[in-house]
Amino acid sequence: MRKPVEFDDLEWLRRNDPGWRLLRADHAALVLTFLGRVFVEENIRSISAAELAGQLTDELHTLNARLGEGSFPRSAKAYLDEWAQPEVGWLRKYYPPGSDEAYFDATPAVERALAWVQSLRGRTFVGTESRLNIVLELLRQMVFGAETDPDVRLTELYARRAEIDAEIERVNAGEVELLEPAAQRDRYQQFVTTARGLLGDFREVEANFRALDRSLREQIATWSGSKGDLLDEVVGSRHSIAESDQGRTFHAFYDFLLSPQRQEEFSDLLAKVQQLDAIGDPEPRMRRIHYDWLDAAERTQATVRMLSEQLRRFLDDQVWLENRRVMDILRSIESHAIELRDQPLGGLRHDIDANAPQVTLPMERPLYRPRVKQALQSDPDGDTGPVTIDVSALFDQVYVDPTRLRGTVRGELAGEAQVSLPELLARHPLEQGLAELVTYLSLRDPEFDVLFDEQQDEQVRWRDDDGRLRSAVLPAVSFVRAGVAASAGEEIGR
Repeated sequence: MRKPVEFDDLEWLRRNDPGWRLLRADHAALVLTFLGRVFVEENIRSISAAELAGQLTDELHTLNARLGEGSFPRSAKAYLDEWAQPEVGWLRKYYPPGSDEAYFDATPAVERALAWVQSLRGRTFVGTESRLNIVLELLRQMVFGAETDPDVRLTELYARRAEIDAEIERVNAGEVELLEPAAQRDRYQQFVTTARGLLGDFREVEANFRALDRSLREQIATWSGSKGDLLDEVVGSRHSIAESDQGRTFHAFYDFLLSPQRQEEFSDLLAKVQQLDAIGDPEPRMRRIHYDWLDAAERTQATVRMLSEQLRRFLDDQVWLENRRVMDILRSIESHAIELRDQPLGGLRHDIDANAPQVTLPMERPLYRPRVKQALQSDPDGDTGPVTIDVSALFDQVYVDPTRLRGTVRGELAGEAQVSLPELLARHPLEQGLAELVTYLSLRDPEFDVLFDEQQDEQVRWRDDDGRLRSAVLPAVSFVRAGVAASAGEEIGR
């Protein structure tokens, strides 16, 4: 949206805008005529310094011969270097990748100043009808494109179809309405103005992309946060320029240029318009204006690609510098560790959990697998009669009665202060094998204690129910009456 012009805004533009500075320059006519012919009329987007200096030398020689020697005393190179200075801003001087020769391109300020100067010249024919039609068509497109009610849209489409049907009927009846020559010239003039403006827009879009790249580089150079935040900021800025109104319209226009059908349609229409008698002698450049559009758009795209590649290399250089800094820190730590290797640590100590981190990725965890539910069938054979099942296996378990074993130990200790496990088993053999032996070891009774001597081993033998001889090696075990447990323990220890 265009805002009202303020005094401070105009004063700032008068002092800082390159286009305004160009109009105030003493040799503004030379700059506008020469740069306008080379970069605007011929649609040159890049030219070497030697070639541009050669053309300017011829221009200066011609002007000095016509206006008098000394009108432009400086050399062509001096003028070009002055026009390319940042505080002047009429030319952009740069070095393409892989080249050591300087190249020049005009800035958008030159095109804006040239367009304003050309608008000052009087026109023999001023058409208004075509612009009024454009205004009405734009309003119709905006209202129709923003309408969400399907009924309203259908009403508008039916009205358009009725107009087209009425025009078809008039043509079938022999009533063909032709544009008057004045209307044709009016529309052609509007076409030329719009076509020229598009070329200037491409140069301005390219300049905006360069300004964005410059601001990103400044941001990277002064960045103090993390690398991830920096990349988010850079990618977000690139995405924002692509998704902005300017970016969307540029890509839509570029897609239009790349469409073979649209190019063919435009070429046919342009060729037929050039042949109209009302147009007269059309400008030669308008015959290939769509190729100039395509070349300018492709150059803008190439600029964006080049800036992205340069930015990627710039970030790679930053990463390389950071990695080098990390390696320097690691080498410094290693050097200090070697120096301190033979020195006493004193009270300095630090423990770490492990010498390497253990990383468990989320995808390494197995997925949940539900258990398969087994279907139980109470009657597999379909027989509803009584079923006899042998349940003896449920009761075929070994149970050792500790009360019986405690009674055996008490009986042995009735006449003695202590008795060893082998002596006890010699007089009372094991009846239930290993289970009974384990029960003897775990007995607890207030009248006696079980003592284990870990320094001595002894072997216990018994026979199973099937007659096989079994043996077990275990520490020396003795059963001692509670009253003499302490003295017995000391004796066993000796």
